[in-house]
Amino acid sequence: MRCWSTPLLDAAAWVVGRLPQRAALALGRALAWLSWPLLRSRRRIARANVDACFPELDATARRRLADASLVNTVIGVLELVRGWHAPARTLAPLATVVGIERLRDALSRGGVMLVGGHMTHAELGVRLIGDALGRPLHAMARRHNDPCLEGWIERSRRRVMASTIGKKDVRALLRTLLDGQPVIYVADQNFNYQHAFVPFFGVPAATMTALPELARRGRATMLPFWIRRDDAGHYHVRIEPTWSDWPSGDPARDAARYMAELEAAVREAPDQYLWAHQRFKTRPPGAAPLY
Repeated sequence: MRCWSTPLLDAAAWVVGRLPQRAALALGRALAWLSWPLLRSRRRIARANVDACFPELDATARRRLADASLVNTVIGVLELVRGWHAPARTLAPLATVVGIERLRDALSRGGVMLVGGHMTHAELGVRLIGDALGRPLHAMARRHNDPCLEGWIERSRRRVMASTIGKKDVRALLRTLLDGQPVIYVADQNFNYQHAFVPFFGVPAATMTALPELARRGRATMLPFWIRRDDAGHYHVRIEPTWSDWPSGDPARDAARYMAELEAAVREAPDQYLWAHQRFKTRPPGAAPLY
């Protein structure tokens, strides 16, 4: 399929990938301001999430946090493109990756499932970890309905990733893990199947319970990873040890541990989490809708 938008996207990505970091962040903030009227529904979702998750803040602080997260979501689109298209010489000075030897050691024994959260720059983290490791990672990814956009995104991802695996393609995931490969799996979004309601910032969140079973079937080590951007625009990525007593044999308990660890990481930079996602769309029986 010939897509007229592809050359335009390639040209824009080439420019974005080579911007100085300060200019890229400023461009993201400007685009957020320009697109603000179009983000009304996302603002509503982000504000509902922040209101539910940060009751200790006053109304003004909650509104400020939700709006800042939306600005970071727009910046995150540029960070996504930079992760795919920026030269290594552009990104290398911008990142510190801690725990890469832990990942190498785990890979010497088999596959690794790197589990993180939907920070607005999470996919950039995939590139940064791959560059530090010296080999590209595989990643679970949602496919887009637009064939032109999906084709461009897939080609862009394949510039820096070994492969992308469909969100529900369990067979491909297990084959990749059994082949001893590192796979990024970010599973903190709303799940309406194979889930348990566990606390996330004190709110019952429908959370996937299958991670321990997938790791077992793939004979893989689970390592959590987190990323945040500091005020100077520098990215801090850390790969942590497997959580103690995980898996516990209780899928709901393991899902709750995942959300507790993610919450601690999000609290380090709460405006860099994807609050614009309907995280609490699936509600416990009898609970009122949040959105």
